[in-house]
Amino acid sequence: MKLGLGTAALGRPQYINVRVEDCDNSNLETFRKESFQVLEEAYNSGVRYFDTAPGYGLAEELVLEWLQTKNDSSIKIATKWGYTYTANFDPNAKIHEVKEHSLAKLNEQWNFSKQLLPHLKVYQIHSATLETGVLENKGVLEQLAILKKEHRLKIGITTSGTNQVEVIRKALDVTINEERLFDVFQVTYNFLDQSLLTISDELIRENKSIVIKEALANGRIFSNKNYPHYNKMYSFLEQLALKHNVGTDAIALQYCLQTISKSTVLSGASNSKQLQENLKVNSFSLSSLEIEKLKSFKVSPEVYWPERKQLQWN
Repeated sequence: MKLGLGTAALGRPQYINVRVEDCDNSNLETFRKESFQVLEEAYNSGVRYFDTAPGYGLAEELVLEWLQTKNDSSIKIATKWGYTYTANFDPNAKIHEVKEHSLAKLNEQWNFSKQLLPHLKVYQIHSATLETGVLENKGVLEQLAILKKEHRLKIGITTSGTNQVEVIRKALDVTINEERLFDVFQVTYNFLDQSLLTISDELIRENKSIVIKEALANGRIFSNKNYPHYNKMYSFLEQLALKHNVGTDAIALQYCLQTISKSTVLSGASNSKQLQENLKVNSFSLSSLEIEKLKSFKVSPEVYWPERKQLQWN
């Protein structure tokens, strides 16, 4: 199973995306139970890689609670540090999360995340950027190297933004005690932002793990009258969905799996129905012609990211 489950939408009732259907997440207890059920269904369907973060509201806590019902060493948990969830489950919150790449924040968040051991296998800097200086912060990097050695962790970064590739290149060069620090690169990649392709072969050659997030472009791959410039893409995706008897979401996930070899692609399913649709990725494959056509829909990161910034928390 090359599909993993991301828990951002399972831990926060609001998420940055284009909602294709209305939902009421106002009852936190109901929301929590439904999110727990998605974890269980993913596991029962063969998913063994689960990605979480303290910045995802109650997600880390939920994953920990769920793990306590399992006795399966094949379960791999990836978590992160660097974002704090601040919305307190208020849909009208002005600020939902705060980023801080300090050593103090790393130590604070590790103190909870370490409870995910021994299932915790991957520990990542959440949304590493050049601006925060985290890839030059000696104290942070040395502490990550200590955690890596002590707990046999893979250390990674997640990336977003117009300069993802530049950040990845910088991270590849980070060494502590003459050993490269970073093993895992969790990168935004989909039909629209294909910048990962410019460095994926190098990552594979260097034996790095690639995890793909936002394969559905935060919902922008679904037909939407607000994005008429994507109408040709929407039309082709509808044809493919009909041909393969799956949803557009499965087409998007399959595209990622076939174009970035040996990658793990995260489902961002927020409920059981979405998860079951995502899992249809296992039922078909795309032809080389179909993949080339999908590649033709790419836009530059300078177009993709400002458009993403306009999306609302909902």
